[in-house]
Amino acid sequence: MGYVKTGMLMAAMTALFMGLGYLLGGTGGMMIALVVAAGMNAFSWWNSDKMVLRMHNAHPVGPNDRSGLSELVAQLARNAGLPMPAVYLLDTPQPNAFATGRNPENAAVAVTTGLMHNLSREELAGVIAHELAHIRNRDTAIMTVTATFAGAISMLANFALFFGGSRERMGIVGTLAMMVLAPMAAALVQMAISRTREYAADKAGAEICRNPLWLASALERIEAGAARVDNLTAERNPATAHMFIINPLHGQGADKLFATHPSTANRVAALRQMAGGSGAVPIPARPAPQTEMRGFRDSSVPPVRRKDRSGPWG
Repeated sequence: MGYVKTGMLMAAMTALFMGLGYLLGGTGGMMIALVVAAGMNAFSWWNSDKMVLRMHNAHPVGPNDRSGLSELVAQLARNAGLPMPAVYLLDTPQPNAFATGRNPENAAVAVTTGLMHNLSREELAGVIAHELAHIRNRDTAIMTVTATFAGAISMLANFALFFGGSRERMGIVGTLAMMVLAPMAAALVQMAISRTREYAADKAGAEICRNPLWLASALERIEAGAARVDNLTAERNPATAHMFIINPLHGQGADKLFATHPSTANRVAALRQMAGGSGAVPIPARPAPQTEMRGFRDSSVPPVRRKDRSGPWG
């Protein structure tokens, strides 16, 4: 049902864009708008991952990193039936993570240093599994397209007052209304798609790591950390907020009309139900602060060994 809803929302975004182009310039304006949108989407399709990673000053993590992060990603990628994505580290104390890339063959998973320091190994596995689910579901590509459409709609709305045909077609009141309502409608559609895909990624991520409670615990801990710690890069680039597993911007708490993410409490409740119980989520022991990013090795789950397939991810 999530894919049906996503398809309907994408169709609504396309119809909104075409309608705006028609109101601005008739049939010719609609065609020009579509050509411009196609060019923007083509550029975003091929370059969005590099742009986002550069925007957040991401550093690549090699296959033999001392933290064992790449090994954990590789193990979970095998569980998900995915090729090994590139792994990146964001130098920010706020615990968070996101995935990017146009397809599973050109994907990347990025985690923050705050995530590495504050989560147990089980929780980290749940977060990575969630991001791999986004890659497998091709959500990163969907969100790239919707974000580009939303930006193009806002751009066309800003042109409205300077486009004579629109004033003749709608009048000044209609033009002003369009300038406000069209970007708002586009943002609502974009947020609705993001919220829909988060629930789907939670479910698939729980299946990939094979324990929904690990992800539930991670979501609660990340939300608490994100509320306390600023992510300055994300604050400077709020258009990327929907990519993170938890909203990195301050001021979000519940399922609201303009929220980029669904309520964490609702997500945790769904994961608890998936696990077959309604009790409190067992929180793995918090790792002690480390000078190196090795905190998640201190949990009860042993380090991943490539030849050992008997563990919970094997």
